Amino acid sequence: MKKFETEVNLRREMKLLDVTLIGVGAMIGAGIFVLTGIAAGVAGPALIITFGLNGVVALFTAMSYAELGSCYHDAGGGYLWVKEGLPKWNGFLSGWMSWFAHAVACALYAIGFGAYFNHVLKEFNVILPQWGFISPEKLLALGIAMIFAYINFRGASETGKIGNMVTITKIVILAVFIGFGLEYILRSNNPTAAFTPFMPNGWGGVFKAMGLTFIAFQGFEVISQCSEEVKNPKKNIPKAVFLSLLIVIPIYLLVAVTSLGSVHPGTMTPWDFLAAQKETALVGVAESFFVGGGVMLLIGGLISTMSALNATIYSSSRVAFAMGRDRNFPTFFSKVHSKKFTPHFAILFSFFIVGAMCLSLDIEDIASAADIMFLLLFLQVNIALIRLRKKRPDLDRGFFTPLFPYLTIAGIVTLLFLAVYMFDYSPIGWIVTAGWITVGFVVYKGYAANREVQYVRKVAALERLEKKDFTILVPLANPDTSKGLLRIALSIAKKHDGEIVLLHVIEVDQGMPLRAGIGKGQKIIPFLEEAKDLVYNADVPVRSIVQVAHRTSQGILDAAIDEEANFIVLGRTKNPQFLDRVFAGVMDTMLDEAPCEVAVLHGELPKSGVKNILIPFGENVHTDLALEIAPAIVDHFKCNAEVVVVFEPNTPKKEQEELLKKIKGKMKANKLTAKLSVARNKGIRQGIVQRSRKADLIVMGGRSGEFLGLLLGQSLTQEITEQSHCPVLWVNEYEEHPSYWSQLFKPIMKEETEHHG
Repeated sequence: MKKFETEVNLRREMKLLDVTLIGVGAMIGAGIFVLTGIAAGVAGPALIITFGLNGVVALFTAMSYAELGSCYHDAGGGYLWVKEGLPKWNGFLSGWMSWFAHAVACALYAIGFGAYFNHVLKEFNVILPQWGFISPEKLLALGIAMIFAYINFRGASETGKIGNMVTITKIVILAVFIGFGLEYILRSNNPTAAFTPFMPNGWGGVFKAMGLTFIAFQGFEVISQCSEEVKNPKKNIPKAVFLSLLIVIPIYLLVAVTSLGSVHPGTMTPWDFLAAQKETALVGVAESFFVGGGVMLLIGGLISTMSALNATIYSSSRVAFAMGRDRNFPTFFSKVHSKKFTPHFAILFSFFIVGAMCLSLDIEDIASAADIMFLLLFLQVNIALIRLRKKRPDLDRGFFTPLFPYLTIAGIVTLLFLAVYMFDYSPIGWIVTAGWITVGFVVYKGYAANREVQYVRKVAALERLEKKDFTILVPLANPDTSKGLLRIALSIAKKHDGEIVLLHVIEVDQGMPLRAGIGKGQKIIPFLEEAKDLVYNADVPVRSIVQVAHRTSQGILDAAIDEEANFIVLGRTKNPQFLDRVFAGVMDTMLDEAPCEVAVLHGELPKSGVKNILIPFGENVHTDLALEIAPAIVDHFKCNAEVVVVFEPNTPKKEQEELLKKIKGKMKANKLTAKLSVARNKGIRQGIVQRSRKADLIVMGGRSGEFLGLLLGQSLTQEITEQSHCPVLWVNEYEEHPSYWSQLFKPIMKEETEHHG
């Protein structure tokens, strides 16, 4: 059997609001709740400048993400861009660093959760013991990391509306915090007292705090990670990147102002008070606002840390999974659990990193290691942008970084400066980072570089696949009916010198993440390989796609649009049950939107072959399509064809003669050699059913069935399909359908036009 590549795609269903909230949720997360107090102790009131300058630095790199995210629409983000734009080792190193960066960030959020939850326990007079160097916060951090690793293994993940609700909840909590804080500051006699001296630790403190808190600004990169699921990513990815920063930066600035300006701890300065509170500093501030203020911030902190924990352990494990799939890591990293369909080995190894960081480092060093790694990762993305501008000018970019390459170079310089400056704040953080990168180089040279040859060959093979002028999309689900569909598709492909794309849609339950269906694709690949082998032996180009969607019909429609299909060939049973009727009706309604022709084969083709084809003629565009494709089917099966015209009783003789003359002209134009016959004085259904006794296949123009007709069993097309003595191939010409609302208001619009005319 030949070896082929099968693509696995995710259906695009995220709108601009959805993807913007993903970026906002990733930024307004544990970083701002956990690091504000620590950073205030480093920068003093200049924390306001810290957040402002970090916003500018983030904007430089956000432009690179916006440009590259607008033209690369596959999942992978920075890892994918660095692989293509920079030398081979950079691609591996970016993935290696991304894996570690997300795992260490996960450790940071776990420690943050431990601090917040320990605060809750203390409120209930529950005191956890100190086990040697393992503090209660670290013990809780390890426990919650283990829980979320298990949740990811089970396949549950925060997605869709739930994720949006969590993000909005965090924004509301911070908005209440800011509102009370500003009101408190404005009521005070000397509002500026808490901000004097403004820069107690000089610019050095500002730069250290910038490096420490930069992780709170990196959430926009998550937007590019879900590019494969975003509608119109060319426009929506850049918009979402900038909108997320536009929302987040003012919130951070206001949090800094209210945190510093609304506390008066007596002999201590406000920033020293915040530094002493560390991870739970915002809780201490909110307790002075109103009864329950501290509880509100505790809830916000717990929600944020758990949400960030779930997302980062998911991201970390998926980077390791992707690198295993690319053969940069041992193959077992790409293994998917047989029942849970999750990358269990990748999750396990990511958890080991998270646990090691939680137990061995202080929170300042954990944050520093994560920040340094993200700074260096973003630096690589900016360099990749410059290289890709020269290397790939052909990319269809939806956004161009302004003042290129100067702003991009500014991003590289500022990121490198902050990364280097962090050594003065956390030497341990730099040692951990440098050690991980060194190990990465060793792994690449000793292992990954050799296996990368396989990946390069795979990419080269995909690039050699030429895009055909004519594409036939064949959705396959049942091995028993696939051969018949492939024979029909082959006949059309040979006539048009086209390409066949085999599609299998994995349907994921609503509310579940689409990525949960990827593992199921492994089971269907052998079936697709066999189908492709049949087509390949007929000398027709073929490839296959596994599409993951929440609805099968939507998955087929999206694949038809993405692949620019000219024809869809799919199969049905001749005598569907009630639920099958409902499914078929929904499918037909959805496929009405497909910008291509559709052929639906009801029943299975005879195993002995097709010897006689019956083509009933009706006066519509769908019948014209039947006459157009009939010669291809006749040539492929080397069979006889008969075009039958069924006249209604009392049809005038002159009208019959004119129609027969027109049909002969169309048969000649389509080079269809067939017998032309007439069934007189019979109803359409009765005439076709009677003639079907001598046929092996009916090729008929028209829709396979209207929704209500299929549901109630009153559809003429369904009656013909079920009562015919052979399989029926319904072909449907693409027509642009006006929207329901335009049809509804058409009379009103017409009256308005006539009135103003």
